[in-house]
Amino acid sequence: MHHVTSNLTLLVKFFIPVFWVVFFGAFTIAVLASANPYFGNIPAFLFKVGVTLFYLTGLFLIWRFLFRLKRVEMDEEYLYATNYFKAYRYLWADVEGLEDWNMTILRFVRVKLKASGSFGKHFSFIVSKRRMGVFLAEYPEKANLFISE
Repeated sequence: MHHVTSNLTLLVKFFIPVFWVVFFGAFTIAVLASANPYFGNIPAFLFKVGVTLFYLTGLFLIWRFLFRLKRVEMDEEYLYATNYFKAYRYLWADVEGLEDWNMTILRFVRVKLKASGSFGKHFSFIVSKRRMGVFLAEYPEKANLFISE
């Protein structure tokens, strides 16, 4: 079995959200509790609304993109996916394709299933280029699952 997920997954999935919630949450509470009429040259009401929207937008983006990341392992017959609490096994026959996209710093892969599975019809993970290369060298027939755009 080949672990193809990057080690950054744990950092991105857990550390960044915890840091965001704690640091910016405390900052937002402090700003909302402040009685100052101005923050610099910005009226307090506008600053409080801006900080709150900034915090809530960050929470939404974390929930939408980072919490949904999975840890993935692959072998000849199965693709294994876990959210670090529950693990599921999918037959390669149930996988419609793997969609690869590069986000400058990180490279993501979206697994598209033919039918809805435990994590839905598709899920994503941060891929390790080296580990995926080792897997594809051992099982070159799996390379045809990658969907080219």
